[in-house]
Amino acid sequence: MTSPRTSAARRPIIPTGTREIDEQTRLGEVYMHSLIQSQLRLALAVIGGCVIVLGGIPLLFTLVPATRTLSVFGLPLPWLLLGVALYPVVYVAARIYVRNAERIEAEFTEFVGQK
Repeated sequence: MTSPRTSAARRPIIPTGTREIDEQTRLGEVYMHSLIQSQLRLALAVIGGCVIVLGGIPLLFTLVPATRTLSVFGLPLPWLLLGVALYPVVYVAARIYVRNAERIEAEFTEFVGQK
């Protein structure tokens, strides 16, 4: 004879890590704090890189006065750097941030799903 419970729908097994986060336990808080810290470190690294690269442009013009009047292809170098070269730097920084933020979240999801 078979048990009538064998045909009953089984509850999905929820990994412990996601349950800890959903129930807002202390361990869940530690997991979320870890994710937030990783994302904050990434954001500060990208912002720091942009500040160094973009802040270096005015510093270049201050330390090397000849660059203020230098022309490239008939256009003043300051205009080229600030009007043209600036945008690819910002775009690359944004792409780096998004790619790494997605990687961090994927690793976090995989880690929490295993616990």
